[in-house]
Amino acid sequence: MRKAIGVFFLVILTYSFVYQKLEANSNTKENSLNYRIVDTGVVKFYSNKGVIPAPNPGEAFHGQDAQYQINIPSYTDNGDGTITDNVTGLMWQKVMGEKMSFEEAFQRAKELELGGHHDWRVPSIKELYSLILFIGRVHGQRTIEPFIDQRYFKQPLGDPRVGEREIDAQTWSSTEYVGRTMRNDETVFGVNFVDGRIKGYPKYNPRTQRPNKMYFRFVRGNKDYGKNSFIDNRNGTITDAATGLMWQKADSGKGMNWEKALEYAENLELGDYNDWRLPNVKELQSIVDYTRSVQTANSAAIDPVFEITEIKDPEGKKQYPYFWTSTTHHDGPNPYDSAAYIAFGEAQGKMHGRLMDVHGAGAQRSDPKIGIKEDYPQYFGPQGDVRYVFNYVRCVRSIKQ
Repeated sequence: MRKAIGVFFLVILTYSFVYQKLEANSNTKENSLNYRIVDTGVVKFYSNKGVIPAPNPGEAFHGQDAQYQINIPSYTDNGDGTITDNVTGLMWQKVMGEKMSFEEAFQRAKELELGGHHDWRVPSIKELYSLILFIGRVHGQRTIEPFIDQRYFKQPLGDPRVGEREIDAQTWSSTEYVGRTMRNDETVFGVNFVDGRIKGYPKYNPRTQRPNKMYFRFVRGNKDYGKNSFIDNRNGTITDAATGLMWQKADSGKGMNWEKALEYAENLELGDYNDWRLPNVKELQSIVDYTRSVQTANSAAIDPVFEITEIKDPEGKKQYPYFWTSTTHHDGPNPYDSAAYIAFGEAQGKMHGRLMDVHGAGAQRSDPKIGIKEDYPQYFGPQGDVRYVFNYVRCVRSIKQ
C-alpha cells in the first residue's frame, strides 16, 4: 500500500514538473516572438458594396479582417516627442520634420537626439508598415481620414499651395527596391499613410536627376523586427517562429474574387488543422522578401521555402500573382468595394502604352472585390495599375501559445 502511495505521489510530482516545464517553454516561446504583427484596427464588416452585420460561420463574407482581431494596437506617448508601440517594442518619432532626400535622412537619423536617445534609424518597410491602420479612407487625391492613429502620430498632408495633392505625403523607408521601376528608376519603398498603400517611389527625379524628397519617421529599438524565421513543417505548412503564424506552403493555384477567397480560406483543411483564414494585409505583407524580385532573382518576392504559382502578365511574360487579403481598403466613391492585395510579382501598370513595373514587387494596392472574369485584366489610375480582380490566396492560421 505504501509503495502504491509512493508511486502515486511520484507520478503527481513528475506530472507537475513536466507541466511547469511545458508552461515555462510556452512562455519563453511567447516572449520570443520578436515580430508581432499589429492588428489593422478594422472592427466593421463589409460585403462587396457596404457595411453588414458580423457574418456567422458558413455565411457569405465570413472570415474577413474584423473577424480575427490579434495584437490590438497599443501606444504610449512618452511626453518627450516619442511614441512607444507596446506591441512591437519599437519607439517612434511623434512628429516628422520637413521632407528630405534618402541620403539626408540617414545622416539626420545619425545626428538625432530625441527623448534622451541617440540610436535612431531610418525604419525598414516592415517596421514602417507596422504603424498603418485600415480605418482610414481616401477618395482619389483627397484624404478623408489618414491610415494612422492621429492621437499619437502627427501625419502631414500634401500642400496644394506648392502644387501637391493631399496624398503627396508619402513616408519613405530604408528599403530600396532591388529591381527598377518605371523607366529604369532607382526606387525606394514607402508607405502612404494618407491613401493606405505601399509603393516604390523614384529616388531621383526622372527629368532633373535631382534627389526626390519625402517624409521620414525615425525609429529605434527591437532591431529584430521584420526578420522572419521560417520552418518547413513537411506537411504543406510553414511556421514563422518570429510572428507566431503558420502559413499554407502552396497557394490556391487559381484566381478568385474576394468573397470566394474568404470562403476558400475558411474551408481549407491542411496539416491536420481546420482553423485557416485569409490573412489580413499586415500579416500577408510580413512574408514578403524584399531582397528578391523577378528582375534580379527571376523569382517572386517571397522566400523559396514557399511555393508560388507562375502566371503570365497581359503581354504574355512571366509574372507572379497578386494575393488577396481579408482587409477592405476604403478608397473611391464607394469605400467598401475594394480589398487590399500584396503584389509578390511586379506591381505592374500601363503608361504611355507600355506595360512596366510601376511600384515594385512587394507593393500593396487594392482591387475591386468582384467583377466579370472576361473583363480583366484592366488598367486603372494615373500609373495604369493592372487590375486582375481574380487574385490568388495563401492562407494563414495563428499558432496557439
